[in-house]
Amino acid sequence: MVEPKRLEFGWFLPTAGDTTAYGLASAQIPPSLELFDKIVGAAEAAGFEYMLVPVQTACWEAWISSAMMVARSKSMRMLVAARPSYINPVLLAKMITAFDQLSGGRICINLIAGQSEAENASEGIKWGKEERYEIMDEEVSILKALWTTKGPVNFDGKFYQLKGAQIRPYPLQRPHPRFYLGGGSKQAWEISAKHSDVHLFWGDTYERIRANMAEIKSMAARHGRENEIGFGMRLQVVCRETEKEAWDFAHGLVEHASEAQKAFVKERFATSEANRRVRELAAIGETIEPHLWTGITQVRPGAGIAIVGNPDQCADTLQKFIDLGCHSFCLSGYLHDEEAERFGKWIMPILRERNPERMLAA
Repeated sequence: MVEPKRLEFGWFLPTAGDTTAYGLASAQIPPSLELFDKIVGAAEAAGFEYMLVPVQTACWEAWISSAMMVARSKSMRMLVAARPSYINPVLLAKMITAFDQLSGGRICINLIAGQSEAENASEGIKWGKEERYEIMDEEVSILKALWTTKGPVNFDGKFYQLKGAQIRPYPLQRPHPRFYLGGGSKQAWEISAKHSDVHLFWGDTYERIRANMAEIKSMAARHGRENEIGFGMRLQVVCRETEKEAWDFAHGLVEHASEAQKAFVKERFATSEANRRVRELAAIGETIEPHLWTGITQVRPGAGIAIVGNPDQCADTLQKFIDLGCHSFCLSGYLHDEEAERFGKWIMPILRERNPERMLAA
């Protein structure tokens, strides 16, 4: 019998800025060090353990932002994106281990092959989606080899060839920092099955999550990793004292978005399987399960499924995913510092009471 994995909760650092209403200029808060300090501080105080730092054209550069914020925080781990072919894998291995040593082990890696073909093209990435996943496989294999091999590393792949590569320092975390991945394609699932510690779903029906977990776990078994891979959810949260207040805020969050903004999100990220599934869910209706709302998917690429409700309803929804087998929850909400505070005050205590052996003490 495999022991259930410890529950962990992560928050989101909105490096493109924050808002209380998409499409309303007066509701926008631009990115700044002051904003980042406020959000990271609120997340730490609420009991969140890691911070997802995004990569997209509109966002501030993730590695610099992460290094700055890990130095200005006390305990937060930074979940930083590694995108295939952006950084030479030997240099990337050195960057991560230097970060790991200097931060006291406060880094984990988010594997992203890229949601948008247009964005990849705009940044000079010539590889198509399938090739990017092949490159990602080689890069992660190189990282793991460099981090766990004492002595020179040789590698002869389709995209990379190394002869006697070595790095300093080795990772503080053993055997190495953890990998997360949130893709929705079968190719992404295969990378997760082979390499990831946590596969993050972007919200779906409970039955679909159950089926997807079983399929990815069977894929991981072929790599001897069926007990190593874990699962989690990347979700938005809108929690208020009453359900009515939560739904009023949720609807207000998207009601000012223009049709042009919605069309941009739909077209710019059309080739992403995970984004395609999110749009498919939105077509089902406003909710896919009680308190799981699709509204934010209209205005935001990526993880737009939101838990909406009062504290008990939000905790009940998260508990359903816990009972399915999810152990990692990467969350966000608006405004990000205020929603983190509400989560820590209202939802975290309920989850801690229900799962006392699997959560960090308050």
